[in-house]
Amino acid sequence: MDIHTLGEIEQIKQLKARYLRLADEKKWDEWADVFTDDFCGWLGDVPEEEFNSRDEFIAFIRRAIGAAVTVHHGHMPEIEVVGPGKARGIWAMYDYVKFVSPEGDLELDGYGHYHEEYRKCDDGQWRISSLRLTRVLGMVEQLQRKLPGPVIPATRDAASRQEGLVRS
Repeated sequence: MDIHTLGEIEQIKQLKARYLRLADEKKWDEWADVFTDDFCGWLGDVPEEEFNSRDEFIAFIRRAIGAAVTVHHGHMPEIEVVGPGKARGIWAMYDYVKFVSPEGDLELDGYGHYHEEYRKCDDGQWRISSLRLTRVLGMVEQLQRKLPGPVIPATRDAASRQEGLVRS
């Protein structure tokens, strides 16, 4: 891999860092600039949602988490420059979402992977042109776990002896 390609990959890492930070800061106008105009996206667990434009995606995310405290992290990028001005990448992700209300807080953790495509635009900036978010453990599952559920062991030892059981 040559130094030019490494520089392009670093620019894409910086792009993803802005994506994550600006979403948490709720700076929606600045956040819009990390996407191409013809952006398309897919979220797999909210329940499944598809988006055919940057504006549609941003409007959905604003409604979904605009009032929440959020922390988004991207880890271990696998980025490949696949042609002039084109790249793709996969990022391990974690997100924390906290909704605060007088009735009590709702806290959710999510784990999964961003699968993305990037395009270098006419202004020389890389932008996200496609995003698919797949979850290993996501918000829908988290909500289901917060509801009264099956009996679970209090400890690993109790699980093997079937004693010391508690309700989740």
